[in-house]
Amino acid sequence: MNLRERLRALSRLLREFRPQPTFTDRAHAGRMLAALLKDYAGRDDVIVLALPRGGVPVAAEVAKALNAPLDVFLVRKLGVPGQPELAMGALASGNVRVLWHDTIRAFNIGSDVIEHVTELERRELERREQRYRAGRPAMPLSGRTVILVDDGIATGASMLVAARAVYALAPRMVIVAAPVASPEAVVNLQQEADEVVCCLAPEHLVSIGSWYQDFKQLSDEEVLQILDQFRQ
Repeated sequence: MNLRERLRALSRLLREFRPQPTFTDRAHAGRMLAALLKDYAGRDDVIVLALPRGGVPVAAEVAKALNAPLDVFLVRKLGVPGQPELAMGALASGNVRVLWHDTIRAFNIGSDVIEHVTELERRELERREQRYRAGRPAMPLSGRTVILVDDGIATGASMLVAARAVYALAPRMVIVAAPVASPEAVVNLQQEADEVVCCLAPEHLVSIGSWYQDFKQLSDEEVLQILDQFRQ
C-alpha cells in the first residue's frame, strides 16, 4: 500500500469514527439530561450548579425541569504555558486548586510558573463570579443535594475540581451531570461524586462539540441573559 492509499484508508477510518450530532443545541441537551434526573424533581434540598459558560444553558433546562434553584459554580483551567489548551490543573470557587503532577513533571514546570498562572486565573474567576452573580451571594450548599452540570466532559479536569470544591462546603451529596462524557472521565468521576449521570459516554468521543449541531461559544452577555431569565 503506497502513501496515497494509506491516507485514503486513514480518511475513511476517521469518517467512520466521526459521530453524528445527537443534540440540536445545549438547551435540547439539557432537556434530555433532565429526563435522566427526574428522580430529583420537586425536592426542596436540590440545587443545580452550572459550570460557565457552556454549562449554563444546559443547567437552566435541568433546573427548570426539576423545579430547582440555579446558580453558577466557576472553574478555571490552569493551562500549560505555551499550550493553554493543555491543563496542568484547575481552580474552582472557594479557592480550591487541583494540580496534575504528571503533566507538571512531564513539562518540567516550576512552582513559580504554577503560582503565576494560578494568580491570573484566580483574578479571572473572581471577575466572572462578580459579573455572573450580579452582587448576589452564592447559595449555601451545606446539607443540599448538588447537581453539577456542564455541556460535556472530556478529560474531567474541570468537573473533578468542581466536585472537590463543592464537597468542601458540606453538601448532602454531589451528582455530576453532562449530556456527553468520555468513558474515562465517567470512571474517574465515579470515584469522586455520589453519582455520575450522562446521556452518552461514547468510546470515540472525538470532541464535545461534535455531538452538537449548534455548539457556538457563548459570551458573558448570553450567560447573563439566561441567568436573568431564570431568576425572574
